[in-house]
Amino acid sequence: MRPQPDIVERVRTASAKRRLYLPHALRQMARPDRMITTKEVRTVIEYGDLVEDYPDDARGPSCLMLGFGEGGRPIHVVCAPKDEYLAIITAYLPDSHEWAEGFKQRRSP
Repeated sequence: MRPQPDIVERVRTASAKRRLYLPHALRQMARPDRMITTKEVRTVIEYGDLVEDYPDDARGPSCLMLGFGEGGRPIHVVCAPKDEYLAIITAYLPDSHEWAEGFKQRRSP
């Protein structure tokens, strides 16, 4: 049996086909305090790092990725690779109170 490609490879392969922005993602991206562009989301997907993997997510395997947008601002993107597209579940600017330096690890409560 052939091993499954890792989640980042699956995300990038699905993204190359098409990106589908779910309504929640569009609402979060359009918040006046965020204004995250689709170009920034694409940059996170293409060049970002895996932060968390959610193989058992109810919506199907998904993950949280970190990348940097305009002006070097950190951006988190949660996405789920499908056969024909990449579902963009949400995108937001990580809060330094919730995330440790580097935005790759959650702070302890």
